[in-house]
Amino acid sequence: MILYSITFNVENAIHEKWLHWMKTVQIPPMLLSGLIADYKLLRMLNEHDNGGTTYSCQFFMNDMTDLEQYENQYEPQLMAEVDKGYKGQYVMFKTLLEVLV
Repeated sequence: MILYSITFNVENAIHEKWLHWMKTVQIPPMLLSGLIADYKLLRMLNEHDNGGTTYSCQFFMNDMTDLEQYENQYEPQLMAEVDKGYKGQYVMFKTLLEVLV
C-alpha cells in the first residue's frame, strides 16, 4: 500500500473556507476516481503561530500503478482547481510513503 500525503499550510484568514471546500468540492471527485482505497484529512495541532493552519491530506492507494494513474489523469486538474480558488494563500508539499505495517 502507498500513502500519498499532501501537506498544506493555509492562511488563517481563509482556512475554514478552504477546509469546507476540500471536504465538499475537492476530495469527492478524487474518491470517485476509484484509485484511492482510503483517505484521512488531518489538522496539525503542534505548530507555531506562523499565520497559517496546517493540514495533511493522506490518500492510500493499493500500488504505484494506481498512484501514477491518479497523477497523470486527475492531479493536474485538481491542483489547478486549488490554485484557482486559493492561489497565493497556501503553500504545500507532497510526500510519498510505503506502508509497511
